[in-house]
Amino acid sequence: MMVDLLIKNGLVVTMDKECRIIPDGTIAVEDGRIKSVKKGRSGGIKAEEVIDARGKIVMPGLVCAHTHLYGMLLRGAPLKSEPSTDFSQILQRVWWSMDEAMCKEDAYASAIVSCLEFLKTGTTFFADTFSGPNATTGVLDRIYAAMEQSGIRGAIAFEATERHSRAEGAKGMRENERFIKKLKKARVRRVMGMVSLHASFTVSDELINWARELSSRYKAPLTIHASEGLWDVYHNYDKFGKRTVERLKDVGLLAPDVVLAHCVHVNDEELEIIKKTGAKVAHNPMSNMLNAVGVAPVPKMLKLGIPVGLGNDGYIFDGFENIRAAFLLHKVANKDPRVISPREVLEMATFRGAELYGLGNELGSLEPGKLADMIIINPALAPTPVTPDSVLGHLVNTVDGDDVETTIVEGNVLMRERKILSMDENEAVNVSRRAAKKLWQKLGAMRK
Repeated sequence: MMVDLLIKNGLVVTMDKECRIIPDGTIAVEDGRIKSVKKGRSGGIKAEEVIDARGKIVMPGLVCAHTHLYGMLLRGAPLKSEPSTDFSQILQRVWWSMDEAMCKEDAYASAIVSCLEFLKTGTTFFADTFSGPNATTGVLDRIYAAMEQSGIRGAIAFEATERHSRAEGAKGMRENERFIKKLKKARVRRVMGMVSLHASFTVSDELINWARELSSRYKAPLTIHASEGLWDVYHNYDKFGKRTVERLKDVGLLAPDVVLAHCVHVNDEELEIIKKTGAKVAHNPMSNMLNAVGVAPVPKMLKLGIPVGLGNDGYIFDGFENIRAAFLLHKVANKDPRVISPREVLEMATFRGAELYGLGNELGSLEPGKLADMIIINPALAPTPVTPDSVLGHLVNTVDGDDVETTIVEGNVLMRERKILSMDENEAVNVSRRAAKKLWQKLGAMRK
């Protein structure tokens, strides 16, 4: 039998429902999908390309369940504004100022360098929402262009908001619909469109209903920031007499195709609402720590069976850093070292993240029939043996994105031995730096 790609001799962490770990594993790939996963030799299988993963870990590519690619352009920016004292000031002084300064080429620049960093550190799928009131119509095409160039997989949307006007929200929603229709007409496989709302404190019930209708009509995921900061909760109490998730339920938004980003300030009743409606949660631990908004009750969510994925919210793009943060944060928050196991946090970063976007049957684990999105990790610097019994612990406590040696999306090797094959790394960085320089000048963080 001849296949396109054969990976042999690896320590395979399948991340399937049983979390099978296969020493000396062999994975055969044909037409972009996994044909077989088994222990031992290839058994007569021949391949166009063979990768010997002896001494290395093979696992599914990481899934980033919530990001803002344009946040990459803010990294290290020496902003001159007064230090923010809470999350609402961070939004107004930092993010909303940046949003309004963004142009379409900034969106492309941030996307191309973000795709580069994702591929270099082991993420093969991300869900991104872009915000830019002065760069709306057609902007998703520029992000899509970067994704096509890099070969990565993902879902993208424009983050509709009415913080300036109702017309602004309508324009954002029309961009989402335009892009979703474009992808469906072209039958694009690796990139999917979404419907996105900023947060309940910047959108009306009418815009929420519009988003719900579009999502249902096109069978596209719908995402919204929910109770990230207390501002969201206070707004809904003041205007509607309800907590955030209660309002979203009553207006008819919540359903199994909805991804709620953050859910930091939710109570037990709201968690029950999330569970009953089938909505899902994207947890962003490092961003929550950066913005000092609090700690989401993720252990309670997991106990209730609410699907939780792991995101970065546009902050740190190395998925293994986010895995480690999620693993540790809830232990200290609950003062209980038993909270969240290595397996649970790795599930959040793989197949649970895929489930959030209706892709549980396609991504997130190494199983026959699934898309061949996977990474090969070289644990050469691990100070202790990497065995079937220790590998989950090493993935959480030892491995960094820099240990990812090979990245594969749909059977295509996009990075081999740390070298990106799908695009010019230096050019991606240079494009990003040029865009960031201009953007920083607009924000008063750099002289012209």
